[in-house]
Amino acid sequence: MKRVEKLFKEKKNILNIYLTAGYPNLNDTIEVVKELANNGVDMVEIGMPFSDPLADGPTIQNSSQVAIKNGITLELIFNQIEEIRKTVEIPIVLMGYYNQVLQYGADSFFEKAKAVGVDGFIIPDLPLDIYEKEHQQKVESLGLNMIFLITPQTTDERIILIDSKSSGFLYVVSSFAITGSKSDIQQSQIDYFKRINNLKLKNPKLIGFGISDKKTFDTACQHAEGAIIGSAFIKAFEGSKNIKQTVKEFITTVL
Repeated sequence: MKRVEKLFKEKKNILNIYLTAGYPNLNDTIEVVKELANNGVDMVEIGMPFSDPLADGPTIQNSSQVAIKNGITLELIFNQIEEIRKTVEIPIVLMGYYNQVLQYGADSFFEKAKAVGVDGFIIPDLPLDIYEKEHQQKVESLGLNMIFLITPQTTDERIILIDSKSSGFLYVVSSFAITGSKSDIQQSQIDYFKRINNLKLKNPKLIGFGISDKKTFDTACQHAEGAIIGSAFIKAFEGSKNIKQTVKEFITTVL
């Protein structure tokens, strides 16, 4: 059984943490992921820094710019994941943009990701029809997951279609905003989560955008199989000198 499917079968209230590869320092990716796994995180989403990150808020955009200045590349990210896989078993999902995949060569990208131990991908700007026509067969043949996003603006009909093409889990964007928007979960969002649950989709769901602490994480877990935290975790590294301590302290504010 694939790592992602196995995780959702065995555990509830899944915590998925997003980190930016090559941030705060070029080779910190390896230690950050190891410490996340050591502190009870169930899955990690490794962001591939990109010069034009459309869906990312200022915190993640800034971390991407720092990582690019540090010298991060896709090849280095693959090397880092290969090193991580020597000691870490939790699922690893790569998040980035379709242009990065095309620049690397799509088939080569998917094959390399599989070879180093990646479990799946979140590519927010990959059109569903392009995925179906050009990449779905390759991704599925390699036993990899492709995770698509839905938002409050997505129609029920479209959600059902997206669910049919997704594998692993569905990324439920909690509000129509960029990442890093921070506030308590509102009643309108809860109504949206209930609408999704009433559709009886085939994939489990993780809620992302605006999840930042124990309160928002616990609320999200009442309406989905877990949640994703990104910007709040990246912010924890501002001024940090000790990765081990920073990761441990942050995770204790969530779990």
